[in-house]
Amino acid sequence: MKVTILRKTKNELEMEVEDAGHTLCNLLQKELLQNEDVEMAGYKVPHPLTPKAIIFIRTNGKIKPEKVLNETVKKIQKKNKDFRKILEKALK
Repeated sequence: MKVTILRKTKNELEMEVEDAGHTLCNLLQKELLQNEDVEMAGYKVPHPLTPKAIIFIRTNGKIKPEKVLNETVKKIQKKNKDFRKILEKALK
């Protein structure tokens, strides 16, 4: 997976992520929008045959978009870890 920053300002971040599709981007967008400091979060897949996505984040300026992105990824990792534990217990 390769990430390229396309644009970065005080409260906006736009990046291209290779090998990312709707599954990853939709999860990330949904979690980003749970943060009260995020005004907008979205993504687009420019062409369905190219595995690249463009992710956009805009905050209210109280927090940098890269910080909220890192926090969100950590939150997703924790949820994934918790789900894995529950799933392993259920499959025993």
